[in-house]
Amino acid sequence: MSESSILFPNLGITLSHVGKTISVFGFEIAYYGITIAFAMACGVLLIQRIAGKTGQDKDMYLDVSLITIVCAVVGARLYYVAFSWEDYRDNLLEIFNTRGGGLAIYGGVLAGILTVWIFGRVKKQKFGLLADTICPGLVLGQAIGRWGNFFNREAFGEYTNGLFAMALPKNAVRSGEITASMMEHIQTVGQVEFIQVHPTFLYESLWNAALLLFLLWFMKRKKFHGEIFLLYLAGYGIGRAWIEGLRTDQLLLPGTGLAVSQILSVLLAAAALMILVVKRRLRKDKKDE
Repeated sequence: MSESSILFPNLGITLSHVGKTISVFGFEIAYYGITIAFAMACGVLLIQRIAGKTGQDKDMYLDVSLITIVCAVVGARLYYVAFSWEDYRDNLLEIFNTRGGGLAIYGGVLAGILTVWIFGRVKKQKFGLLADTICPGLVLGQAIGRWGNFFNREAFGEYTNGLFAMALPKNAVRSGEITASMMEHIQTVGQVEFIQVHPTFLYESLWNAALLLFLLWFMKRKKFHGEIFLLYLAGYGIGRAWIEGLRTDQLLLPGTGLAVSQILSVLLAAAALMILVVKRRLRKDKKDE
């Protein structure tokens, strides 16, 4: 075993060498960045495919996708920095160093929603229809993008010995994310110390993949523009609220021990579900009349 090994002991899977970067002409490129870029490309392709199948302007969706990606990356970074300010206040230039990670997906989602809303206002397009078309691409990007955390050895949960337990070399992860419970169950394999954790990146990736399949199935059954968007907020929020509770690298609300993303997940999911119920009931009442 080496410091670059990743194990899934209860599944009998041993990955003896999982690098963090690849060298291209002497320049080190992080697998995290490659994964995020690939996720974005796949998301855009799916958005264009949905736009084409629903008789919408594919070029317009390419435009809004590219603009939204840029704004979402900025939003994801600002969200992360805002709730990790102690790490940046004495070295502001580090705010611009994203090569080691440091993107919070909810910051990207919120910035993306705002961008799409503004785009719709400028182009005189219905926000609900735009959001419905874009959401499947977004959740596909999230499902793929979470694997960037795998290469970075981050976004994992507390100690577990469950079926999907993941073992990481202790020296390959940030010391602040190692808990007392992990240290109590530390194991040495081939002179390398491993901590065993919940692979929360994997949980979220699988949850998003299932959510994507549901949204694609539901698209032909939706009753109003914006319904897919609301289902995304509810579905992703429910899953994220549970998964966030397992993680050891939570961004906390200042002055509290509460995880920001967990609070936001619950609020967004609850709001989306209430709006769905109200809009569906109103439609039913109109039909009854």
